[in-house]
Amino acid sequence: MTLPFSPYQEIVSIVARYSKAEGEVTTDIDALRLSKRSSPSAPCHGSYHPCFAMVIQGAKSLQLGTDTINYGAGDYLLTSFDLPVAWRVVEASHEVPHFCISIAINSEKLLDVMSRAQIARPPTAVLRQRGIVVNAATPELLDATTRLLRLLDRPADIPAMAPLIEQEILYRILTGPAGGQLMSILAADSHGNRIARAIAWLRENYARPIRIEDVAERVGMSVSSFHQHFKAVTAMTPVQYQKQLRLHEARRLMLLERLDAGTASHRVGYQSPSQFSREYARVYGLSPARDVEASRESMSTAAE
Repeated sequence: MTLPFSPYQEIVSIVARYSKAEGEVTTDIDALRLSKRSSPSAPCHGSYHPCFAMVIQGAKSLQLGTDTINYGAGDYLLTSFDLPVAWRVVEASHEVPHFCISIAINSEKLLDVMSRAQIARPPTAVLRQRGIVVNAATPELLDATTRLLRLLDRPADIPAMAPLIEQEILYRILTGPAGGQLMSILAADSHGNRIARAIAWLRENYARPIRIEDVAERVGMSVSSFHQHFKAVTAMTPVQYQKQLRLHEARRLMLLERLDAGTASHRVGYQSPSQFSREYARVYGLSPARDVEASRESMSTAAE
């Protein structure tokens, strides 16, 4: 398929007009977010939720467990599970900012598209791919994404047209190389669905002590199978996943709610403050107190 326009140039123009400020902005299209960065960034820790994200300009790097994932203009990142990550912008400038768009993925919308499309079940090898994968956007996917962004200039058309174009984008993803992982999550009897349920339980109960045997039994898997499939998807063990959740939440509590390190560590389930400090420093590179102080100074400078 040959498009009668330069997709990157048009998308860059639209995103630039609707993302004046640094960071992520919402749009009149509920599921659509835009992001702008005018300089490379330090690592940012947080969680990625199921979404389709495409880099339009610049480049990013993401750390998932033991994996480093790099992607740039024309690549799309598909996140199928809720996953703790560290990401950073590696290519950006005031003259050529980093631009990215993201569309949240709704399971009900996915099921609706699948119910009306004849999509073959993917091979087992595909179902064991990472919960975050990167692929080059096809011309068809770029075309649909461009048409969705054009609606920002025609807000009266959004209620009628945005859902239709979002369905097309989901269809292009489902029929692409990364679609198998999404289909696996939706199939009630699949390993992907069981891992998704385990992840949801861990996110709700991260502060509690866990036994892998109990979590595996909860989702109907043997311990060995659960461990194997969980690590295949997340690039970390269930215990490492829980630790990431605890540390991310503790950092949020210290930064936003101004709790001290001891209170925050106890709130997220740590019994030993020294263990918390050691594990925190391994992830963030600084002790809790020094990291929080540096982060606040950085936010203060950015706001000036």
